Amino acid sequence: MKGVILAGGLGTRLHPLTRATNKHLLPVGREPMVYHPIRQLVSAGIQDVLVITSTDHMGDVVRCLGPGTEFGCSITYRVQESAGGIAQALALAEGFAGGERICVLLGDNVFEYSIRPYVDAFRAQAKGARVLLKEVGDPTRYGVAALDERQVLSIEEKPSEPKSNYAVVGFYCYGSDVFDVIRQTRPSARGELEITGVNNVYIERGDLEYDVCRGRWTDAGTFDSLAEANAILGPLENVIRE
Repeated sequence: MKGVILAGGLGTRLHPLTRATNKHLLPVGREPMVYHPIRQLVSAGIQDVLVITSTDHMGDVVRCLGPGTEFGCSITYRVQESAGGIAQALALAEGFAGGERICVLLGDNVFEYSIRPYVDAFRAQAKGARVLLKEVGDPTRYGVAALDERQVLSIEEKPSEPKSNYAVVGFYCYGSDVFDVIRQTRPSARGELEITGVNNVYIERGDLEYDVCRGRWTDAGTFDSLAEANAILGPLENVIRE
């Protein structure tokens, strides 16, 4: 299995900090934010990693991360030339994936514990995709899952009236067919290729499994959530907790 970290975007909710640098290079705990998803993938036994970032900050990201030796992995880089959505960025990973399964992390997502149990569950899964859910207090900020006792029934992006409090966090596992699914996905009303649209295709096929995230989790896309990310990782001293 290979790993993909999506570290592009404009980070407008964190202006003026992100006028100076890429959001994923801001400090969280004792390290740049993007170190965390790399360490998470390595903790899950994934050592071949692709980092996708924007044209403006590619040089800074490469200088920060290098070839991956420091982390015990190999890092490849691709540029997302325009911000067209998570699925558009993920499409750039097709050549890198080379027909293998992939685990995708959003570069601004911070987890208290290792993602290894969820990756292992996907390794044991015969086909399809796997997502990770977390109960949140502000579900209108996220893609929200409607659930029954056994499965995800649908996912709605940033709903005004959420059907649950379970957000789909920035962790996705896919088989090699995901790139065909992306090609069939149409832009949303926002003009972007949404990862929610991709996940809903797997739901329609009956091929989407899920786990519920244990421990604390946040995305670090706002000042409040950036502070929460620092609260989670600050005491950990670069260690991914099992």
